[in-house]
Amino acid sequence: MPETTKDVVLECRDVSHQFGEKKVLNQVNLEIGRGQIVALVGPSGSGKSTLLRAILGTHPPRQGQVLMEGVPYRAPHRDRGIVYQRYSLFPFLTAEENVAFGLKLDRTSALFRLFQYPQWRNIRREHLRQAREFLERVGLGAATGHYPSELSGGMCQRVAIAQALIMRPKLLLLDEPFGALDESTRESLQLMLLQLYQENLTARRQNEPEPHTILIVTHELNEALYVSDRVLGLSQYHHDGHGGATIVYDKPAPIFGPGDEKDLMQFNAQKESLLSAVFSEEYIQHHSEFVSFWQDMAQAQRTTAS
Repeated sequence: MPETTKDVVLECRDVSHQFGEKKVLNQVNLEIGRGQIVALVGPSGSGKSTLLRAILGTHPPRQGQVLMEGVPYRAPHRDRGIVYQRYSLFPFLTAEENVAFGLKLDRTSALFRLFQYPQWRNIRREHLRQAREFLERVGLGAATGHYPSELSGGMCQRVAIAQALIMRPKLLLLDEPFGALDESTRESLQLMLLQLYQENLTARRQNEPEPHTILIVTHELNEALYVSDRVLGLSQYHHDGHGGATIVYDKPAPIFGPGDEKDLMQFNAQKESLLSAVFSEEYIQHHSEFVSFWQDMAQAQRTTAS
């Protein structure tokens, strides 16, 4: 059971955005705690990408604030990593070189690499060692020396995720990362996310900070409920929808381990609730009706303790 203590990594405070006269986001309020893997779903045109870009920092909101560990920001930073549906790898670099590329830019300058080559060579060796370690963690230990053209689409997406993880971001954003993949490859990457959650649980048991806080945008409800421990619904179908979309659903999700059976029957009731609260134009409710994640978790913790 995830802890209910609010060690907040990301916070959105009354985030609103519009393009010209078109209102897209309407006072979005959100807190994501350290170690949570959160799935964000919503109808087409609900502003999921707009919210993701506001969180990333590339497109700050017109109104409101986005904060990382309590500090507001309005620009990209290395503490927020992102992986898109269409991975972006350098075709002339091997898998391990692609993964190490971010460390190279972050830790050294072109002048340093040119004029202090012996030191750079030692640093590069360490970067490549770390890259191989992260490729092992995403199941690509045997493909470190392969070029993107020699890898499948799913393998390239794993490289892109390792590329983001090696920078150790405080928050990792996944924007429809598995949308272009076949079902078998998609399921293998879902299992990889479950493994990252297990790493969080291991860290928590050892009283260490959870290493992975993830926000994944997906249009697949089964996937949202399977890979996350919390599901958010962003929708324009609420009582103040003329002002744009807001969070209308925020509930805990079932928690699965990598070896657990994927029983979709467990999703049915929550999936129906999601469909009506988030996707139905006919079901118009106050935006807070299904927003109860923190209260639900506190109640579950009290029940467990009693």
